[in-house]
Amino acid sequence: RQGILRLDLKYGPNGEDVIHAIKRESKPGCRVYAGVDSLPRVLDGLGIAILSTSQGVLSDRMCRDRKVGGELLCTVY
Repeated sequence: RQGILRLDLKYGPNGEDVIHAIKRESKPGCRVYAGVDSLPRVLDGLGIAILSTSQGVLSDRMCRDRKVGGELLCTVY
């Protein structure tokens, strides 16, 4: 059974949207994998990439710290 990925929406000080887009990268017909050296930098570090790794679902920053790669699920910017 698949789990649920929950994202809490974030708003700026005046109520404007901070999250502009969530792009699904890996699909059932075309899986996208990224090693620790080839992890994408979303908006030069302002956005995040979410990966499924052997250590669980992690952000791109946590993957760089732990030096693990995995399946690129989505990017949030």
